[in-house]
Amino acid sequence: MKKIGILATGSNEGALLAEYGSFAQMTETMLDGHEFSFVCWNVWLGEFPEAADQCDGWIITGSPASVYDELAWIAPLEQLIRDIDQRRQPLVGICFGHQIIAQALGGRVAKAKGWGLGLDCYTPAPSVGAVLGHDGVRLHVIHQDQVVKVPEGAEVLAGSEFCPNAVLRYGQHIFTLQAHPEFKLDYMRALLMAITPEHITEGEAEQAMSALSNQQADPEAVVSEIVSLLSA
Repeated sequence: MKKIGILATGSNEGALLAEYGSFAQMTETMLDGHEFSFVCWNVWLGEFPEAADQCDGWIITGSPASVYDELAWIAPLEQLIRDIDQRRQPLVGICFGHQIIAQALGGRVAKAKGWGLGLDCYTPAPSVGAVLGHDGVRLHVIHQDQVVKVPEGAEVLAGSEFCPNAVLRYGQHIFTLQAHPEFKLDYMRALLMAITPEHITEGEAEQAMSALSNQQADPEAVVSEIVSLLSA
């Protein structure tokens, strides 16, 4: 059984936490049924593993923070990412995780023009073929920041008009994506309601809700890719 370290960079709070669990718990649920055991470090609270070799593979979760925020835990997390990369250990990054891995390895992250909310469809890059399916994948999204400069050595697997660098692969050991394959439909709806109107407008929330009603996320190919990488 592979021991997977979850590096939690944030969590649900209040009613969302009570009903849906933390980001780390949602990640574990996404991978339920496979031969993994999990250990979680809340790096956003200053909890870090002693070394990169404590686990067989790693996952970095989403976060309400931005990777360019001046937070005490960002630099140590970037160094841990570089250590994991140097050891060629399996590493998966989701949303914030996707961004912090890119930043740690020489890329750049910036705020986009507006929000990616609800659902986005990522089309495969012509150079890689149908890694995630010929027609791409529809995934739940909620983000303003995105990777605007891809690190040297990283390959763009898929993207959209709003988020061109949405899915990246680094060699055979790192897989990252801007979207949230661990977020279910009911959670997305509850989350959108929870952040309106403090963080998004009612109009933005309505548009996102409409997208969620008109199309269904299909994270199966992405989850399969994550399982395959962590199982290697």
